[in-house]
Amino acid sequence: MGTKGPEGKTGDQARGNELNIMRVALVHDYLREYGGAERVVEALHRIWPDAPLFTSFVDRHALGEHAVRFRDWDIRTSWVQGNPVVRKFHSPLRFLAPRIWESLDLRGYDTVISSSGWYICRGIRVPPGAVHISYIHHPPRNLYGYATGSDWQKYALVRGYAAVVNFFLRQYDWESAQRVDWFVANSHETARRVWKFYRRESTVIYPPILYQKLKSKNQKHLLKIKNKSTYFLSVGRLTYAKRVDLAIEACNRLKLPLKIVGTGKEEIYLRSIAGPTVQFLGSVPDSELATLYAGARALIFCALDEDFGMVPVEAMSQGTPVIALGQGGVLETVINGKTGILFSEPSADQLAGAIIKFKSARKDWSADCRKQAERFSESRFRQEFVSFVRNHAGKVRTAASTGIITQERG
Repeated sequence: MGTKGPEGKTGDQARGNELNIMRVALVHDYLREYGGAERVVEALHRIWPDAPLFTSFVDRHALGEHAVRFRDWDIRTSWVQGNPVVRKFHSPLRFLAPRIWESLDLRGYDTVISSSGWYICRGIRVPPGAVHISYIHHPPRNLYGYATGSDWQKYALVRGYAAVVNFFLRQYDWESAQRVDWFVANSHETARRVWKFYRRESTVIYPPILYQKLKSKNQKHLLKIKNKSTYFLSVGRLTYAKRVDLAIEACNRLKLPLKIVGTGKEEIYLRSIAGPTVQFLGSVPDSELATLYAGARALIFCALDEDFGMVPVEAMSQGTPVIALGQGGVLETVINGKTGILFSEPSADQLAGAIIKFKSARKDWSADCRKQAERFSESRFRQEFVSFVRNHAGKVRTAASTGIITQERG
């Protein structure tokens, strides 16, 4: 039993009530692409459905069929929404990020939860007495030498421009990180980077993964054909950092059928190198994606220095093993030899060798894959994140309202 608090309520009851009356605001970099970070924002919004979402801009056209997900949200954009030039060139004009985030008015909210990636939305200024919790997907990859969506370093002019802009943005990134009250990292890999670049501790709460339960009829059908399945699957943004080109080259060489789900700036190039066994499916709805996962022989995942990587866990939730580049967060999700095969270097030769090794294993991976995926459910995410907010933001707010500060922040 909890101890008695104000008005004779137990500590647990007081924390529960405190969570309900918090004035929560959510903050996200921008809504232009739909990926893992946006799935996390959706999960946060399901916890606090009345919380407004503050973001730099929304591009519903670029979101495509995923725009409907945010249709009924209370979304409050910055001045960038009315500036088509900045919206279009938000990446090269990223030096404007401090002006963007510091222009948002968060008065009236006592708990601010930012979903922060490369656009540094944790740079927002929270009101005095408010608590800022930053769920960090990754420190800005372009600032610290990690692979990004394009191979921009091969252009001398771009390298020179980036060297100047990134110098100042690294200072801003550090300063904004020091203003956060608590960091929540999406993986131990990200937590290590948060300590390395900001000297800040963080709590790891793995993100919630997509789990689309298939209809029993489809499930039985897929179980029958799974062992006979011939196609491999790639899912994710078609950008340089995801290295989908390696999957294409390996499957070209081995003459294996490969289905590719996703869109992105590398699509034209990837189509140009694809052989006759490669099929591009574009963006697909969740129900179709679940069926594709379940029917695949294996997922191929070649992302460089992945911070967490939701796609491998999504595949495993459907009983599908993963052939992945063993870097970053993938090492926390895929168990080599049990839920998939890991290879060590980003090369088509190594991937082809891993595929051959996988094919020769001739085992049923499905039970171990599903068991591993259960560690990353949305119910687990909700429970852990709500508990974190109760134990941190709730306590600080209660202490502030009574004039007694019981916990050091920062």
